[in-house]
Amino acid sequence: MRKLLLTALLLPSIAYAWPWSTDMMNQPSIKPQEGEMAPFPLRSIPVQGIPTMVSNREEAKSLVNPVPVTTASLKEGKFLFKVYCGACHGNTGAANSPVTNKIGAISLVDDYVQENLTEGWIWGTITFGSFVMPAYGKPSGRDDSRGSNDLSVEERWHVVNYIKNGLVKDNQQAVTRTASAQ
Repeated sequence: MRKLLLTALLLPSIAYAWPWSTDMMNQPSIKPQEGEMAPFPLRSIPVQGIPTMVSNREEAKSLVNPVPVTTASLKEGKFLFKVYCGACHGNTGAANSPVTNKIGAISLVDDYVQENLTEGWIWGTITFGSFVMPAYGKPSGRDDSRGSNDLSVEERWHVVNYIKNGLVKDNQQAVTRTASAQ
C-alpha cells in the first residue's frame, strides 16, 4: 500500500520530466544579446542614416550639407540648438549666457562664423568638439553610428542649418524685443 501511495505521489513529477514538458522559456532558440550578431545585408542603411566617414574637424571642412534648408529643418535645428548649444553660446547665439566668459564660447552670430566658417566646419566642430566644447557626434569607442551625446548625423546638419540660416534672424528679433521693452 505504501509503495502504491508513493508511486501515485511521484507519478506527476516523473511525467514532468519527459521531453514534452519543456516550456516556451527553455526551448531551443537564440536569446536576446546571445551569440554573435549576424552582419547587416549589403547596401542596408542604418536607422540614423548613412554615417559620414571623416575622422576629424579638418576633414569635415569641405563636406556639403545633405539636409535641405526647410522650415522643418530650421525648427528642428532651433530646438536642438537650445538644448545642446544654448547653455554656452546663449539661446540667441550671441555668447550671452552666464558661462560664456568662463569657458570662452564664441558668438555664433558674428560675421566670422556666418561668413568664414563652412557648414562642414561647423558640422565637424559639433561632431568632434573643440578645445573646451564637448563632442556631440564622435562615437565613444563603441562600434555604432550614434555619438557620445546622441546627436545623429542628420540632427547635427539640422543644427548647422539653423546656425547658418536662422540664428542671426532670431538674434536680431531678440535684440529688437529687448530694446523695445526698455
